[in-house]
Amino acid sequence: MRGAVRSRWLVILLALASGIAFAMSVQGGRWWVIGDAEVGPFGAKRCFDDGCVPTGLNWLGVDERWMRIGMGAWAGGLLSAFMLVVLAAGLAAKRIPRLVAKTVLVSIGTAVITGGMFAARFPRDEFPTSELGRGVFAFVAAIVLGVAAAVLVLRTKRPA
Repeated sequence: MRGAVRSRWLVILLALASGIAFAMSVQGGRWWVIGDAEVGPFGAKRCFDDGCVPTGLNWLGVDERWMRIGMGAWAGGLLSAFMLVVLAAGLAAKRIPRLVAKTVLVSIGTAVITGGMFAARFPRDEFPTSELGRGVFAFVAAIVLGVAAAVLVLRTKRPA
């Protein structure tokens, strides 16, 4: 009985860590750094002497489709974060939330597709000095942790 409780709390920790990483990667994480500007799926932020100013993605010279894909990555990441918190809550209530775990996998799959398309279509030719930011690494870590938490829930045996 003690091992089941310990593993349940481990899965709760995985789910919450993944949810936090998703939220930080799409909401506050920069995916690329271009000089004094930070670019993420929700928009960009340019920093000057008097502070940082949020801007859109138009100044990058990208098309509307890429910006919509960025919004899809943002929404997919936040939806995955929400579903991972619901998964952790179900586990904390000593339930086996299989349907929520399946929904987590679907939401993470959506985030992977849109996030991958957003990263692949970044205009690297126009910005050769751009560097990867912390948001990409948090996004990848969130995917790994979230999938692990959902799979562990789905592999849990039903009580007899």
